[in-house]
Amino acid sequence: MTNPIHLPGTDCRIKPQVPLGNLTTYRVGGVAEWYVAPRSREELLASFEWYQSHDLPLTLLGAGSNMLVSDRGLPGLVVSTRHLKESLFDGHTGRITVGAGEPIAKIAWRAAKRGWQGLEWAVGIPGTIGGGVVMNAGAHNQCVGDVLLSALVLSGNGKIEELTPEDLDYSYRTSNLQEDNRIVIQATFQLQPGSTREEVMAKTNQNLNQRKSSQPYHLPSCGSVFRNPKPHAAGWLIEQLGLKGYQIGGAQIAHRHANFILNCGNGKASDIFRLIRHVQEQVEQSFSVSLEPEVKIIGEF
Repeated sequence: MTNPIHLPGTDCRIKPQVPLGNLTTYRVGGVAEWYVAPRSREELLASFEWYQSHDLPLTLLGAGSNMLVSDRGLPGLVVSTRHLKESLFDGHTGRITVGAGEPIAKIAWRAAKRGWQGLEWAVGIPGTIGGGVVMNAGAHNQCVGDVLLSALVLSGNGKIEELTPEDLDYSYRTSNLQEDNRIVIQATFQLQPGSTREEVMAKTNQNLNQRKSSQPYHLPSCGSVFRNPKPHAAGWLIEQLGLKGYQIGGAQIAHRHANFILNCGNGKASDIFRLIRHVQEQVEQSFSVSLEPEVKIIGEF
């Protein structure tokens, strides 16, 4: 077996053949050819330089909450930003600057406890700040683009750029960061301080309770599988076809919310992938609607 590679001048090691199943919320997926989880900007830059010098494919991984990784694993380098967690709350301006690896729900709670408005909607979202910026995460008719001031991004040329929501071409659950391998390092949000703590906490708790009552949290999933088309939500379309509870292998359409596919304990990525394709075919056939996956499908299937 190939040994880990120590990056000069850092405590960072690039590891070979790392299983990815435990690093995704679906709990599926094969091994990464190479894997690194830098703990600082310096380690991230060193990892990026190594990747560039070896001309490998690059995959970005945060909390692994919005991705389906192939059972065959991933070639090249997988970079996890989950350890980039520094954060700064500026009480004078209501601005929060947060590392890409910080869970977005945790930041929502920290803001709510200060009585700062703007992230109450994010309390039930399972991903990280970096992933939220990349996909313009949202809930309750609000999204990252509503509160993002800027994002610090490592570009393909190895330079760090500060980008605004306009630079990111935000629209529903998408940005131009999904089109390339730029890496979000941190993000700055503009919130509204001054409200009573009780008010913001109450709204945050209300949003969390609503998600818990309407979405399944008891088994591994990626969150919502499909983007919502108009005028009907993806879950409504799937439910009309009687597909709640439908199962392929260890993958099942949730009884509680039809836009969730669950790993029932022994599921493989291939089971989930086949179930996604089955749902798309059935919805297309019955409603002439093409459901677009919100989950990022990575690797060979």
